[in-house]
Amino acid sequence: MRVVSYNLREHTANSELAALAESSQADVLCVQECDSTDLATSVGGLTLAASTQANRLGLAIYKRDDRFEVRDLGIHSLQKSLHDRVLSPAHERLIAMHLYDNQAETEVIVASFHASPLTATNSLRRKQIEAAHDFVRDLSSEAPAIMVGDFNYPWFQTNLRRKIEESGFALSLSDQPTYLRYRKFTGHFDFATSVGLHIAGVETLPAGISDHRPILVRADYEEPAAAGAPATEDAPAA
Repeated sequence: MRVVSYNLREHTANSELAALAESSQADVLCVQECDSTDLATSVGGLTLAASTQANRLGLAIYKRDDRFEVRDLGIHSLQKSLHDRVLSPAHERLIAMHLYDNQAETEVIVASFHASPLTATNSLRRKQIEAAHDFVRDLSSEAPAIMVGDFNYPWFQTNLRRKIEESGFALSLSDQPTYLRYRKFTGHFDFATSVGLHIAGVETLPAGISDHRPILVRADYEEPAAAGAPATEDAPAA
């Protein structure tokens, strides 16, 4: 399964979605900072499955219709930072979708996530990630799951990894930094967390208009006996 995540930088990179979906051969495309009123219903062979409605900086998920059926979905608010309360960029910071994969004949949960910006504390972002994982698990306590997006957590990731692994999920970073706007802020802002999946690699894709580079996650289903163990990754966790 090929899952792409892309922060559109206040919707400015929206025109790149069709080419991105095609070039990456994505099965699922998760976007952040989109204008839900200006999203195409289909891009590069993928169909818009869900989007937030209350956000200035919205979230959306596109999926391959001939492969996935939507069983259930949830759109959720998370604990707010001061930035959220003053500027109200995003009331809803998570879309989690329970899918049936017709190709693999199994269930899977895919989520698009956007944490509060760097003006918030890492502690608050960890709480947002923990709450997002709980919402993912509310859809199914057994189905494998992957959550991708802009975590706004480029530094001190050792503690984050430990917290995530304690909850049963795994953290997978891409092979190159994903943020481009400020030289001193380069780092892995965009990555993936997962459970019950083998992450075969996370690739940082070429830069477009956005200040974030898209990432491509290649995930394989684990054998049932191993599904309860944290996922592993082959790509470097730079």
